[in-house]
Amino acid sequence: MIDKAKIKRESTLPPRIPCTCGSLRKASRRISQFYDTALAPVGIKSTQFSILTEIERGSAVGEVFMHELAAAMVMDRSTLGHNLRPLERDRLLVLRQTPRDRRKRHVELTPKGKSVLLRARRMWRMAEGRFESIYGKKSAADLRAVLLNIANNEELNTYSIR
Repeated sequence: MIDKAKIKRESTLPPRIPCTCGSLRKASRRISQFYDTALAPVGIKSTQFSILTEIERGSAVGEVFMHELAAAMVMDRSTLGHNLRPLERDRLLVLRQTPRDRRKRHVELTPKGKSVLLRARRMWRMAEGRFESIYGKKSAADLRAVLLNIANNEELNTYSIR
């Protein structure tokens, strides 16, 4: 059903200014809601899935240090720590001091974390397939490429307005 009041309100508002940040944040919230709903039966959120996946990926070649995980997630270490606490509380991962340098900590998935990640990956694949069926497989791949390019662009690390 068409909401005539909403259409009238929208038509009287001033036009939106083009804003890449605002558009990305809106899209990010929508996608997060989509994947969070898909992952809900496993009991984790999309951000937690990404963290667990990145720990698993890094563990294939050795210990995953906090600073490496933070860089891979494009997060500062304090934000990463905040995001790791519930995963540690739920025994999906453990933080360990490195014997060679007790100032460094690394992250490991627990057996429970590996099990949850395996179940979550099935749900994620279904959500990914659904997204691709809605948005188009090629468009989804192109979108991922653009977003990863933005995430990895060193020129966007800092910006000073002068």
